Amino acid sequence: MIRIGSLALVVGAVLTSPASAQSDLVERGDYLVNGILACGNCHTPKGPSGDIPDKAFSGGASWDEPPFKVTAPNVTQDKETGIGNYTDAELKQLLRKGVKRNGERVAMVMPSGFYEIMTDRDIDAVIAYLRTLKPIKNAVPEPIYRMAQGHPVPPGGESPYTEAMLSGKVQQGFYLATIAHCMACHTPMGPQGLEFATKLGAGGRDFPGAWGLSVSRNITSSKTKGIGGWTDDAIKRAITQGVSNDGGKLNPPMGFHYYATLAAADLDAIVAYLRTVPAKE
Repeated sequence: MIRIGSLALVVGAVLTSPASAQSDLVERGDYLVNGILACGNCHTPKGPSGDIPDKAFSGGASWDEPPFKVTAPNVTQDKETGIGNYTDAELKQLLRKGVKRNGERVAMVMPSGFYEIMTDRDIDAVIAYLRTLKPIKNAVPEPIYRMAQGHPVPPGGESPYTEAMLSGKVQQGFYLATIAHCMACHTPMGPQGLEFATKLGAGGRDFPGAWGLSVSRNITSSKTKGIGGWTDDAIKRAITQGVSNDGGKLNPPMGFHYYATLAAADLDAIVAYLRTVPAKE
């Protein structure tokens, strides 16, 4: 006869098996990579209708700007042209510190400084998910750096968060908005880099592309220039559907089709945080 207590221990052991834990990690990584991190926004090739699914994550967008001429690299498991030969430790260094396995810095367009804040579990989850990507052979051009590449880190995001630090809604929203690198696009670029200290979230950056020219908007709490006068639902609609407060359609590279996968609680937390961003006129 099996005692109930013994049965509970057996069931508990099954539920917390390594395979189950790894499956949970991959599921979390899927949510992050294909959602709030919007990795495919840069790393997936684009066609007339958007992402090319059968070439997902095999290298995508290109930039030719004063600091560099680069193409988003292949991050599939291909060992020759992707990241199949990277160890987990090397991938963590790449994600958090922006340093490749050869010691070279990635181009500043990669928001690695915004991943410094990422919890250890979320970093592990991203890597676990990337390990599931089918290898696609696709060599992209080698980067050309015209100056030393920086590693801009947003204020408050200098160190990894712990799970305990995500208990408050505003703090959780700050974490999510940071790993989503919202302020990488919505903060103006000055001579010394992103102007976090004086113009955090003030918008005004130009993003040319196949869509024409997009200019990032002010997402501070300003009621006249920012989103302070928008309702919560209007902000959520802009994030997940790409529709502005006045009904106009937002253009890429705003990754609203990725953010459409956000859980309701995560979306609420992001809005709560954006309400706290000091107004910039």
